[in-house]
Amino acid sequence: MPKAVLWDFGNVIVRWNPRTLYDKIFPDAAECERFLATVCTLSWHAPTDCGVTFADNVAALVEAHPHHEPHIRAWHERWGEMFSGPIAETEAAIEALHARGVAQYGLSNISHETLDSTLAMSPAFGRLSGIVASGFEGVMKPDPAIYRLCCERFGLAPSDFFFVDDSERNIAAARAMGFDTLHFTDPAALRPALEARGLL
Repeated sequence: MPKAVLWDFGNVIVRWNPRTLYDKIFPDAAECERFLATVCTLSWHAPTDCGVTFADNVAALVEAHPHHEPHIRAWHERWGEMFSGPIAETEAAIEALHARGVAQYGLSNISHETLDSTLAMSPAFGRLSGIVASGFEGVMKPDPAIYRLCCERFGLAPSDFFFVDDSERNIAAARAMGFDTLHFTDPAALRPALEARGLL
């Protein structure tokens, strides 16, 4: 049985979706989808999660798409508008685990520039005893190195962790290293999974 829970952040503790912002910028749904599929893509954003500054990443994209400059800059300037609040089931689970004395940690692909503002979005983040944030480490999920770093930093073996993430790719990488995992797709399935492992 695992001894600790390792939480992803986006779409596990707090809801994040670029469309939450860009639906406001592009009232036409098709135009919004084209922009997110061809300009501000998740692949373009990834370097910021690995330590590249927003300023540098945005500047390079503006150079390639100058007619979209204000829309590209909104990715950083209006970052908080991509979030639509905490996930209540996860917050409740984190509080319940804390009450039982279960160790909890965070592992997130997140920019070093947005970590603090993200942590301010829910008091549940305050229950985490430690965090590994990719933007500070220069490596991100699903690279095995970041999972090994969690084990070293928190003094636990892979099998000691119950890792919760919304990305199937990240889950598969962790599972291959011996982590117990939950692919987070339905908030209602979280508490039963914790109970099944004796954590709650």
